[in-house]
Amino acid sequence: MLETTEAPMTVTHLPQTTEPRNPGMPLDMERVMRSRANRSAIERRASSLPGRRSLKKDFQAAWLARAISCIDLTTLAGDDTPGRVARLCAKAKQPVREDLLEALGLEGLTTGAVCVYHDMIGPAVRALQGSGIPVAAVSTGFPAGLSPFPLRLAEIGESVKAGAREIDIVISRRRVLTGDWEGLYDEMRQFREACGEAHVKAILATGELGTLQNVARASMVCMMAGADFIKTSTGKESVNATLPVSLVMMRAIREYHEETGYRVGYKPAGGISKAKDAITYLALVKEELGDRWLRPDLFRFGASSLLGDIERQLEHHVTGAYSASWRHAIG
Repeated sequence: MLETTEAPMTVTHLPQTTEPRNPGMPLDMERVMRSRANRSAIERRASSLPGRRSLKKDFQAAWLARAISCIDLTTLAGDDTPGRVARLCAKAKQPVREDLLEALGLEGLTTGAVCVYHDMIGPAVRALQGSGIPVAAVSTGFPAGLSPFPLRLAEIGESVKAGAREIDIVISRRRVLTGDWEGLYDEMRQFREACGEAHVKAILATGELGTLQNVARASMVCMMAGADFIKTSTGKESVNATLPVSLVMMRAIREYHEETGYRVGYKPAGGISKAKDAITYLALVKEELGDRWLRPDLFRFGASSLLGDIERQLEHHVTGAYSASWRHAIG
């Protein structure tokens, strides 16, 4: 049973407001090289989770509401417009129909953030004014991260200046694939400094890193360099968030916390579109990291279509009937 008796907690989106911010530490190559990943054991553990976790009725509704509060509601399309972003922000402020929220006793529920390209930061900030919902911006040559390094640093600065309170940066995959851990550390450290007060999510693009061992080592190096969050994917790779990758990254976060006392957040992104999958990820977080990470200041889903399916499930919980997906549009 996944229920928790922990008292409700006021939603606070940014880790800096509730936790000492991860300052990073000097690169410890011995610690990095100790990071290992037993693929068969990891895959066996991950595959066992969906089949042995089942939530029903009020418990399911409560966990789905928690999932909503942890969504970075995202639009990263070439044809984004201020109007589309404004509609997405309206959905972030009221992610579920008002009558359903009232029936569930969840008035005031919002998503964790809205995530956009740099050009859409201004419209998003205006649409979210007074809501307390932060704007996250993808940066550093997203999604490939191959633009000139000075331009990547400048892009971060421009996004912070425009009002983004969270910056989702992409690392240089070649540094991981070639074992250039010092280069990755220096790059991440400069990204962190460029973000200033904005908190930084390091996107590892795990589907392009080759091995789970590389994922474990890249996770540790980015945390040592001061990442506030580590994130699986851009959503643009052929393989995005998976349970095995999530298990590796969560265990790296746990080890880092045990060794330093600092909590780093986790964000799976790409391909998570069903309510049942969201619950599986939340269950994994609870088991590997504990209840403290089940809050939007330390856990986020990077998603665009997940919210629609969750809203359908909540309507079924309240009314006993499923509705068509078009009744729960998110943009």
